[in-house]
Amino acid sequence: MKSKDAKVFLEALEELEKEKGISKENLLLTVEQALLAAYKKNYGDEENVKVEIDRQTGDVKIYEVKTVVPTEDLYDAAIEISIDDALEEYRNKNISSKRKPKIDDVVEIEVNCEDFRRNAIQNGKQIVIQKVREAERQYIYDRFKTREHDIINGIIRRIDERKNVFVEFDGVEAILTPNEQSPADTYRVGERLKVYLAEVEKTNKFPKIVISRKNEGLLRKLFELEIPEITSGLIEIKGVAREAGSRAKVAVYSGDPNIDTVGACIGQKGLRIKNIVNELNGEKIDIVVWKESVQEFVSAVLSPAKVISVDVIEEENTARVIVENSQLSLAIGKNGQNARLAAKLTGMRVDIKTANSVEEGE
Repeated sequence: MKSKDAKVFLEALEELEKEKGISKENLLLTVEQALLAAYKKNYGDEENVKVEIDRQTGDVKIYEVKTVVPTEDLYDAAIEISIDDALEEYRNKNISSKRKPKIDDVVEIEVNCEDFRRNAIQNGKQIVIQKVREAERQYIYDRFKTREHDIINGIIRRIDERKNVFVEFDGVEAILTPNEQSPADTYRVGERLKVYLAEVEKTNKFPKIVISRKNEGLLRKLFELEIPEITSGLIEIKGVAREAGSRAKVAVYSGDPNIDTVGACIGQKGLRIKNIVNELNGEKIDIVVWKESVQEFVSAVLSPAKVISVDVIEEENTARVIVENSQLSLAIGKNGQNARLAAKLTGMRVDIKTANSVEEGE
């Protein structure tokens, strides 16, 4: 490696350390290991060698590492050197040690391999580029992994012909795919957007970052942001069921009988729930008080319909619900939505019938 190129190489590593926070020493160790592997590939694995980059000058040096043995002994030339030859190398200043070699010493003999040394700078650059990319990917992964299952704020940078929305978060871009978009949303380039960070996964290339406006976690986190009683633990979210852009049901509970759980979630003059609804562009939200009794909980979840009775069949994981004729359409909801959300929130199959149909044996 030419001294000028070597100096530029070291300066580049120092700049990387400042800008990217990647240790210069770690990069140099990585380059040394990679150059050693390249040397052995070109010149044979049997040699016991080491590659060293001078920390001051950047010069690349290759050393054969051998044990000094008596001249009269039979020895393995790949890993051993006779005392006579060792002394000769010492006189020629090819041994790094300042002390004369003795039998059983381990000596490092510099190898004159100019072709390899000339290519070392280019190899080193490629290794560093790869290492920097790996470090950047790791940095992005670590940074986003700590925010997994949380809300993050970004700016919409572009929207492609497939309706993928590209959102930037402090220099990192993630894609909000159509499958993770809420039907109630409209997206415009340059606008700020809250999304739910659903998943961060390592891959062979760029980390997989899944963001969503459809995930139930978004609604759960919005409740936590808007309602201090949830953040403090006074109120607990027991479950969330959501059909994004249309309707959602949230089950809440408090162990403190003095707390009005629904009132706290709605807020004074409905301000808290209004902020959440506005963020979700008009998505209707039913707040339900969680009950330990399954029958009571199912009745509450089917609100606003009034329920006559609930019969729980545990072995079938089914709740059979009886309502008045006038309440049937309300209980089922438009296109069955109310019943679907109730089933999702309770984790049970919800079978709704009218009192008349039960009497008639249907």
